[in-house]
Amino acid sequence: MIDQIFSALSTVDDFYWRYIGFFLVVLAGLYFSVKSRFYQIRVLKHLPATVRALAAYGKQEMPGVSPIRLYFASIGGMVGLGNIVAVITALLIGGPGALFWLWIAAFAGMLIKYAEIYLGMKYRRTNGLEGYDGGPMYTIPGAFKGKGGIILANIAAVLLCIYGVEIFQFTVIVDTIQDNLPIGKEIIILVLLVFTVYVGLGGVKRLANVCTLLMPLFIVLYVMLCGWVIFLNMEMVPEMFVTIFKSAFVGHAAIGGFAGSTLLMAAQQGAARAVYSGDIAIGFDSIIQSETKTNNFYYQSRLAIVAAFTDALICSMSMIVVYLTGLWMDPVSFKTSEYVAHALAMHIPHSQYFIAFIIFLAGFTTILAYFAVGVKAAKFLSPRFGRAIYYVFAIFAFWFFAHFDQTKVYLIMSLSGGLLILVNLSAIIKLRKEVCFKFGKVETEIEQGKG
Repeated sequence: MIDQIFSALSTVDDFYWRYIGFFLVVLAGLYFSVKSRFYQIRVLKHLPATVRALAAYGKQEMPGVSPIRLYFASIGGMVGLGNIVAVITALLIGGPGALFWLWIAAFAGMLIKYAEIYLGMKYRRTNGLEGYDGGPMYTIPGAFKGKGGIILANIAAVLLCIYGVEIFQFTVIVDTIQDNLPIGKEIIILVLLVFTVYVGLGGVKRLANVCTLLMPLFIVLYVMLCGWVIFLNMEMVPEMFVTIFKSAFVGHAAIGGFAGSTLLMAAQQGAARAVYSGDIAIGFDSIIQSETKTNNFYYQSRLAIVAAFTDALICSMSMIVVYLTGLWMDPVSFKTSEYVAHALAMHIPHSQYFIAFIIFLAGFTTILAYFAVGVKAAKFLSPRFGRAIYYVFAIFAFWFFAHFDQTKVYLIMSLSGGLLILVNLSAIIKLRKEVCFKFGKVETEIEQGKG
């Protein structure tokens, strides 16, 4: 019975990402790109100036959280097992061309995230706790007036509560620790739950502090490990890019244990993984970034572009090392959480211990980030009882789904994320004229590197 349910859900998920989700994200992102004259390129070009300006805001005595710390909190939610584990399924199912479509979706998604945070800050409210509340629950009523907007805001909050319990990342961490250490599953689950609840009790401020400590370590370690494998296989890189671009438009024939793929399959897989790993139009980032100290919408929103670029880089490196080592042609021998570990182990001795530690860092920060967002969504639904009910729901869901297969757990996250995109992106598109990409005098100086 359970297998039949998940089979039906898989069919729905496949249809959504192939014919709806992919086109929604790419078309909306391309609209903002053309409207802003490809603003994301200019932001990345003059990144140091924006960082300096935000660092100055972080030193001011104002309500909220330091902008730079919120960047790492955002990265903590974005850069996780979606970049190391879930993204590999795009390569295994969609073939090398999926990486090209991941780049397209990520590039387009940068400005969706910019718009999401811009609107989140515009409609945010002070919460009486020296902080702010923002996100889809507050943006949606601004887009859709009356009872319809209130209903959609509550639907978004419920979906965020579901999505905020990151059962996929939790399950992968439990499996990875159990595979590498002689510790029982129930003990691992209990310890992870205790740490998750502890950080959740501290809200976004505690989350930002934890992510600021852990995320730089994760990014540096992971880029170094993958970079070394890519360096050792440098002679294969030019041919790899030819294959990626060719497969993106004509699909990829069956080879080895790989079953072959079509253009639509590559596009679907690449876009779906870009959205999941980058949290494009999910609403997570607007809730986190709305806690910022600064009132300058431009500066804080630009960090979303940087975060999305970082996320796409980590995804790309994961897929490239699995491609270069040839493991993508054998999509049945390992769990999805094991491909990167085996790829690294082919060139780096004892790397399984490094990857276990890296998976813990990446997954745990994502679990914490989404849990904090789920708590805020639950408090929106019920200021008095929402938080307590959410803790009970989260503890049960983490424990229950930790005993399921990883692919089935990911399916739940993919579907709930798809529904969030429909609701959140509709509000962003409705309010598209309120999103500004223009520069005043100060912003022009920042773009020119004078700020």
